[in-house]
Amino acid sequence: MASFDSVTARLILLLAETGSIGRAAEREGIASSAVSRRVSDLEARLGVVLFDRSAHGVRLTSAGEAYAGGCRTVLSAIADLDTIMADFSSGQRGSLRLACTGSALTGRLPELLAKFAEKYPGIVLSIGETGAAKALLALDEGRADIAIVSDNYDFTRFEIRPFEDERVWVLAPPDHPLAARIGPRRAIAFETVLPHAIVGIHQAGSLDRLLAEAAGKAGRPLTEALRVESFPALVRMVEAGFGIGFLRSTSLHLLAGTDLVCAPLADPWAMRQLLVARRRSSPLSAAMKSFIALAGETYLPAS
Repeated sequence: MASFDSVTARLILLLAETGSIGRAAEREGIASSAVSRRVSDLEARLGVVLFDRSAHGVRLTSAGEAYAGGCRTVLSAIADLDTIMADFSSGQRGSLRLACTGSALTGRLPELLAKFAEKYPGIVLSIGETGAAKALLALDEGRADIAIVSDNYDFTRFEIRPFEDERVWVLAPPDHPLAARIGPRRAIAFETVLPHAIVGIHQAGSLDRLLAEAAGKAGRPLTEALRVESFPALVRMVEAGFGIGFLRSTSLHLLAGTDLVCAPLADPWAMRQLLVARRRSSPLSAAMKSFIALAGETYLPAS
């Protein structure tokens, strides 16, 4: 069978409604001969007669009734498809794949995602927690649409926007020698904490790289008592007295229920950002536009 022709299908339905080639042609603004030719060509291709013709007009045959019913179904599906595509183009439907660091998922991102899901219930969210380097690799390989990562990476091939401000904090047990130097709401210099052994986190992770770089510039490498792979574990080890530790402000909620003392680092390099990143060469879908716009509307720079 030849490909479905929506123009001819609409003419078939119009002929069935009016019972007249002349009236159908007038309604469509084309010549009667053009209508007759389309119907004749279609009947020849299908090998059936769709209309009984008489001096009084045209009337569907049983085959014509079946074909007209199919035309209604297909044209209705096309109209529905247009509506669905309009939803996709407007950002009301679709999918969004995010690759996020643990810091992002402990900050404002969960609340933002809940707001996004409420505003765009037709968009399917896929959220993967991973390290920043792997999140950017997922963007490069097309396995993620958006990454939310810390700012100390190479972003030359990505389009970035600020997502959340976060500062590096130091934490210590209350009986640690450094605890006496930590006062409420008082920033402390990194050089003050450098002499003390630390509980390390995530080998080559963004915070680990940031601290190692700062220590290198200060000419005094960090002394690690031990290393862990999660921030809850870091808090527990600091609480147990293995050393001091460092957290981003987005993870300070982990200190709830502990007696640890903490303070923000005073150094300019310790004021960081989480960024929304997307590959420059990737198509910007309506779902991505909607998420980026919502993230921008709700971003409040630190004062």
